Amino acid sequence: MMRSLRSRLVLSAAVFAALVILALVPALQSVFDRTLEEVVQQRLAADASTLIGAASVVDGRLEMPERMPDEEFNLPEAKLLGYVHDAEGRVIWHSRSTAYQELHYLPFYSGNRVEFLRIRDRTGSEYYVYDVEVQLSEHELPLSFVTMLPVSEFAPLQRDFTQRLRLWLGGGLLLLLALLWLALSWSLRSLKGVRRELQEIESGSRDRLSDQHPYELTRLTRSLNGLLDSERLQQTRYRDSLADLAHSLKTPLAVLQTVADNLRGTPDGGEQARVLQDQIERMSQQIDYQLQRASLRRSGLVRHRAALQPVVNRLTAALGKVYRDKTVHLETQIPRGTTLPMEEEALLELLGNLLENAYRLCLSRIRISARALPEGLELVVEDDGAGVPEDQRLRVIGRGERLDTSHPGQGIGLAVVQDIIESYQGRLSLGDSSLGGAAFRVWLPSEVRR
Repeated sequence: MMRSLRSRLVLSAAVFAALVILALVPALQSVFDRTLEEVVQQRLAADASTLIGAASVVDGRLEMPERMPDEEFNLPEAKLLGYVHDAEGRVIWHSRSTAYQELHYLPFYSGNRVEFLRIRDRTGSEYYVYDVEVQLSEHELPLSFVTMLPVSEFAPLQRDFTQRLRLWLGGGLLLLLALLWLALSWSLRSLKGVRRELQEIESGSRDRLSDQHPYELTRLTRSLNGLLDSERLQQTRYRDSLADLAHSLKTPLAVLQTVADNLRGTPDGGEQARVLQDQIERMSQQIDYQLQRASLRRSGLVRHRAALQPVVNRLTAALGKVYRDKTVHLETQIPRGTTLPMEEEALLELLGNLLENAYRLCLSRIRISARALPEGLELVVEDDGAGVPEDQRLRVIGRGERLDTSHPGQGIGLAVVQDIIESYQGRLSLGDSSLGGAAFRVWLPSEVRR
């Protein structure tokens, strides 16, 4: 399907123009043929007048001069033919140019008649015929003066006209298409401007569309600007509301934490304190998870790209300090300039959870790699830890459940990772690493579809 508006317009105009020109060719050819026949008729009429002017009747007999004023009648090889027929249709005179012709033309007498027609001889050759009846004297029957020219005499002229007609119309069509292409390119520059500004908005270098667009696009640009403003305002209000909600919930949780600590100090409150502490931790994790899930999903109109290597450097530097008791050898295989189609905050949260999981469960080695794939990019985080049993991998990446119950929070982190990846139309898979542990593979499309 042709997606370019300019190409569609040019193609439709080209088809229409081609149809018009195809209709013009036979029409103009017909006009030329009629004009040619009129010119031939006028010429043959003039030649017939020459014959009539040279003819005379003496003692009831037709007298014609030995040599005609028009030299073409006198040459045997000439194409102009002249005949005079009597009332009974017999040829009573013919020009010298008819010496090698075998034409059998019979005039039709109807009284002071003029005929112009085309006939065909026995060999199939066609001739233009001009036949006029003239009564040279009052007491004589009318005579038929006939002049002829072969149609083939004008065939080169017709072929030349047809070739020139097609050449000029074809050249005119190409010129018309070129001018149309330029006109449409100039007319659609405003749409290119809107597209360029939208790309700048998606990349984050522009906040809204400008007002310097044609009147027909004003409503569209204003609607898009309103949508952008509404989206930004809604995101701000949404995040502020979530922050307020988290703050309001954390205060009661802190009170409950204090109650749990107090119960733990009583002789009979140990079990109650443990149950209460578990519920407090579960509620806190759910609050953190929902906050991260809501704040890290991609925006609707604005597209972002985050550089991968700087984010990896920031995270590994921080995690190296947290797990400084471990001697972790970090290996990175990231092509220079690699970027991912997501906000930097989302990439920090996604990669941070995967790397924190790798640092916590590895023995001594972690590998981070990225490579381009057809229509996307693959990011892999591997470690040399114990890995994940194959029968439990789908449950881990599908629901974000944690396998290591001694380290709370892992399930929430993987759930956030899965939500972020899905919001960017990507995929998360879990497999074995050549290092001996687990390998989390993240595939993201090159461009997120709207």
